[in-house]
Amino acid sequence: MATKQWVRHHPHVIVMQPVLEISPADDFELWPVGEHEPYGYLVLNGELTPAEVGTAVMRIADCNDFEPEEAHGPCPTDPLGTFLHGLLTMPDLFAAGGFRVTDNATDTVFVEPGCCNGLETWRDWLEVLDGTGCAYFGHDPFSVAERVGDIVRLTLDAHGTDGSPVIELSVDQVRRLVAGAQQDLQDFLSLAGTWAEQHLPAHAAAATAALARALDLAPTP
Repeated sequence: MATKQWVRHHPHVIVMQPVLEISPADDFELWPVGEHEPYGYLVLNGELTPAEVGTAVMRIADCNDFEPEEAHGPCPTDPLGTFLHGLLTMPDLFAAGGFRVTDNATDTVFVEPGCCNGLETWRDWLEVLDGTGCAYFGHDPFSVAERVGDIVRLTLDAHGTDGSPVIELSVDQVRRLVAGAQQDLQDFLSLAGTWAEQHLPAHAAAATAALARALDLAPTP
């Protein structure tokens, strides 16, 4: 039997925010970080405190703390250089999270970035609007956005067994939401650049450029 879904037409309180998934950081001491619920989300924008920016930079660096290939040079031996090495040297970077869509009036979530989704793929939203017309945002939940004519249908969990929150928005409204979320990312990057000059002076330019790559943004001037 087909799963029953509910659809809401509610254009006034829908928000789209870039969110970064946060992991535990109990023993982190390389720079000041904030206290956040593990495996929750940190909303990225230009209004974060220095400690919150530190948390975001730590998390993005941690997402890329892999063993780089030899082509990227030997790994530094100091703790800071070691922690930043993957972020600063790998061309393809990952930032766990994505654009979350919620109804602020009811706290209903219509798109939640799932496992394996990253902020570096946020331009998939542009594919929904002007390209293939469909995008998935990780799994558990399997959030999906589909364009049908002048409407974009957002489903929190396309694989849900007992119904899933669904909303239909106009293409123009989604375009505005995506533009706003992109600006939030750009504002965060500007903030992170200033933060890096204060907390990572020896790596500030490289770190800021790496963050821009991790968020698929143009570097800040």
